[in-house]
Amino acid sequence: MGKLSFKERYLKFILYLTVIVLVNIVGLSLFFRADLTANKIYSLSPASKAAVSTLSEPLTIKVFFSKNLPAPHNNTERYLKDLLTEYSALGGRYFNYTFHNLSQEGGAVADHNREMARSYGIQPLQIRVMENDELKFKNAYMGLVMLHGDLIEKIPAITATNGLEYQLTTAIQKMNNKVSALVRFKDKIQATLYLSSGLNAIAPLINLPELPRLGDQVKKAVEDLNKKNMDILSFKRVDVNTQDQMEKVAKDFDLMAMTWPAVPDQNIEAGFGTAGLVLTYNGESRALALISAMEIPIIGTTYQMTEPQALTEEITAVMEKMIGINKDIGYLSDHGTPTMGPDRMAMMQGRQGNGLQVFNQLISSRYNVKSIALEKDEIPEGLNCLIITKPTKKFTDYELFQIDQALMKGTNVAVFADAFEQQQASGMGMPPGFAPIDTGLEKLLAHYGIKIDTAYVLDKNAYKQQLPQSQGGGEQVIYFAPMLKEKNINTDPVFMKNIKGLVAMQISPVSLIKKAIDPEKVSATRLLTSSDQAWLMTDTINLNPMYITPPAAKEEFAPRDLAWILEGQFTSYFAGKPVPVKKGDEAEIPGDQGAENKETQPQGPGKAMAGLKTQQRIVESSAPVKLFVLGCAQMLHDNMLDAAGQTTNATFLLNTIDHLNGDDAVAAMRSKQQTLNPVAQTSAFTKTVIKTVNVAGLPALVALFGLLVMVRRNIRKKQIAQMYTR
Repeated sequence: MGKLSFKERYLKFILYLTVIVLVNIVGLSLFFRADLTANKIYSLSPASKAAVSTLSEPLTIKVFFSKNLPAPHNNTERYLKDLLTEYSALGGRYFNYTFHNLSQEGGAVADHNREMARSYGIQPLQIRVMENDELKFKNAYMGLVMLHGDLIEKIPAITATNGLEYQLTTAIQKMNNKVSALVRFKDKIQATLYLSSGLNAIAPLINLPELPRLGDQVKKAVEDLNKKNMDILSFKRVDVNTQDQMEKVAKDFDLMAMTWPAVPDQNIEAGFGTAGLVLTYNGESRALALISAMEIPIIGTTYQMTEPQALTEEITAVMEKMIGINKDIGYLSDHGTPTMGPDRMAMMQGRQGNGLQVFNQLISSRYNVKSIALEKDEIPEGLNCLIITKPTKKFTDYELFQIDQALMKGTNVAVFADAFEQQQASGMGMPPGFAPIDTGLEKLLAHYGIKIDTAYVLDKNAYKQQLPQSQGGGEQVIYFAPMLKEKNINTDPVFMKNIKGLVAMQISPVSLIKKAIDPEKVSATRLLTSSDQAWLMTDTINLNPMYITPPAAKEEFAPRDLAWILEGQFTSYFAGKPVPVKKGDEAEIPGDQGAENKETQPQGPGKAMAGLKTQQRIVESSAPVKLFVLGCAQMLHDNMLDAAGQTTNATFLLNTIDHLNGDDAVAAMRSKQQTLNPVAQTSAFTKTVIKTVNVAGLPALVALFGLLVMVRRNIRKKQIAQMYTR
């Protein structure tokens, strides 16, 4: 074959170049890429696709990210761009995003962008940078704001890729829900500012020079929110200028009442005052304090006034809750259950708190949590889910009837139980006691097919606490805090995907009562088990790690079931029984005397109607419903969760709540970026084999491959030599 001429080479080059250009043009319209990661972390989840597809008007995202950031922040920016590109490909003309230049070299444009970022509440973050072998700190913008009509949502700090898709998608869902709620919303929310003009006189004395302008700031905050929320707020200002008026307002709305003596040298007369903003809608009121007092040792009492930005965020949060953007879920708030806020009494006493503040923050971002006190409240009709966490006080039969009927009517129930209640130590140096909990809820669960055993599960596979050097260093195994690994977690349900490790604390075994379950109507799924190195602590409970040792008898070790979820149609515990009487509804007429009165009283129309009785109907069979039971209430406590909701403990709890509310797609999206991938447990022999293969096997394979190549070349040489020697 001869050489190509210059003309032929030129034509061939033109042909190749044309093919390359055409392939790139086709690639613009037929773009695709393959996500080969195990959890598809670089592809949008079904929940994200559904959220974008529901956009009815343009959604604009303004990204404020400083340029040329060091690792890992540059990778975060790249991931964010890829993610927004995926959203944009699905959203089309309804989804737009822009990255704004914020670099110092950007001139007037960058200055304008930085000012715009600050106006949206995006502030620079301080990050660490290694330059010239020296650790430095610099300010960088890493946030975004989402604009949907007049609505604004922001993510002020994007410091990692984990959970970024979840944050974006839930923000889009929230904005869609908010638009729908505002459109159907007819009445206004009344915002009433209770502010005493007399406070202006003492403003310099309490170091609040801006206090005289507080009313104007609140009014402006409400007006700005109205512009972004379809004029939903109605503003009114009330000057609280009498003592009786102040006491009534302070009592009704739990506002801080302030009184002060006369200060003659400042020409200030004795007076009183209060300051607060009260939002009222449909008979419900929420008060926001505008002035707070703080006791500081040595310094004394200091006063602070709410910042305008913080006030705007507080008003927005209350407003969103009132108009019902999120689904309603219930939380049983009496019968000794932990408070959903911080345990202030424990904080004052310097002991470990019993509050669920972090858990409350995590679920409140997606749900409207309603506190339900069964002693005085009824469980609302149509409630999606009811959470019951470690009740310690006895339920009346009527209260159990309320829980039972809520389940029968379609309210999913999540029970986070504890078998024991910790009691105060009987004396100095004595360990606290533990008394078995018997509230009556146990018989209800047993009827449905679940039993929480009166014991704690201890496990050799447990959390290891690092001891300080003052105690000799080393590790202390906390046997009552089992480490649940992947093989002990059922990852078959969608909401359990990628949950590969959990830490429990003071967890009780949960047994299935098979004879109480109709397998044709109810399916039972085991979610968590302990390892086969677990045993039980019963009767005398002592959780001092120094006094806990594994049992000598091997037969005491066995895997224990820890969490179950039952789904299907249940039968009421009260089926075929009379409706329990509500406490306080019993007749108070004493025996014989009441009977005599009944016989001698005249039987006019009013008296006849007074004897009218109605029979409350019992729903004896439920609609398809879910019942989740975990024998560990400690998992919800603040010391077991992170505020960002990134740990597997938080992901597991949030996914469970989502599943009970029918949001499996959101649960799957949240957990797909879990970074916990524990190494599988292997025997010593297996480890030796793997080491041998890595150290000696791979070089041997390379040498063998080279030998085969050399043999093949020698064979080919001989074949060529034979061709030319004939």
